[in-house]
Amino acid sequence: MKGGKSKTESKRADAKLAVNKKGGAATKGSRKPSKGKAAKDPNKPKRPPSAFFVFMEEFRKQFNKENPDNKAVSAVGKAAGAKWKSLSDAEKAPYVAKAEKRKADYEKSMRAYNKKQAEGPTAGDEEESEKSISEVNDEDDDEDDDGEEDDDE
Repeated sequence: MKGGKSKTESKRADAKLAVNKKGGAATKGSRKPSKGKAAKDPNKPKRPPSAFFVFMEEFRKQFNKENPDNKAVSAVGKAAGAKWKSLSDAEKAPYVAKAEKRKADYEKSMRAYNKKQAEGPTAGDEEESEKSISEVNDEDDDEDDDGEEDDDE
């Protein structure tokens, strides 16, 4: 029985596959956002790209010029990965420097963002309450208008 599987081995493999399929389906089916998770703040600074992604920005433009027919993102990624691995540390240095600079800028903006968040909750609550009051007033005005129209008819 060279290269073949016995019946018990194939049954075990099938059982393992069945378990994996069920586990995969359960995780995919439960992709709803949880109730306890806070909403993302659109004002929060984005994380900076790594040196490889800084390299990718440049490489992507060059690759698309050389290969205009190729629309596959995976092909660009594979080619960039291979090129990045072949680069020496000296050749990677400018990208690493750019990434470090962006990281420093990000950390600076995050400190400012966190400081603003620590101070800001009271100001944000006031704005919300003003909006709520105006919305309530608008709703009251709409109800009064509806009532008056019914009386006229």
